[in-house]
Amino acid sequence: MDIEHLREYCISKKGVTEEFPFDNDTLVFKVMGKMFALSSLKRWEEGEPSINLKCDPDRALELREQYNSIKPGFHMSKKHWNTVYINADAPYKLVIELIDHSYQMVVKALPKKVQEQLNKI
Repeated sequence: MDIEHLREYCISKKGVTEEFPFDNDTLVFKVMGKMFALSSLKRWEEGEPSINLKCDPDRALELREQYNSIKPGFHMSKKHWNTVYINADAPYKLVIELIDHSYQMVVKALPKKVQEQLNKI
C-alpha cells in the first residue's frame, strides 16, 4: 500500500474529508468532522509508513498481541487507538478491514441527526 492508495480509499467513504489540522505533516481523515485515521507524510517518505486508527479496546489488545506491526496509538489514547505499520506483518486485507472498523466506530458514535445526514450523502 502506498500513501495515494490509502488516501483514495479513505476519501472514497461517505462523509469523509481530509485535512492538516495539526501541522503540515499529519494527514487527518474525518467523517462528519470526527477523526478516524491519521498518518504522517514524513514517515511515508522515510520508508516507515503507518496509520493511526480507532479500534474497539478489546480488539486493539488482541491485534497488538497477534501482530508486531500493530502498536498502541502514537500520541493517541492507547486504549482506543492503534498505530498500524504498513507493509509489515499485518496483511493488506487486515489494514483495509481496520480502516473500515475505525470509520464504523466513529460513525456509530455520531449523534443520530449527524448519522441521518451522513446516510443522505
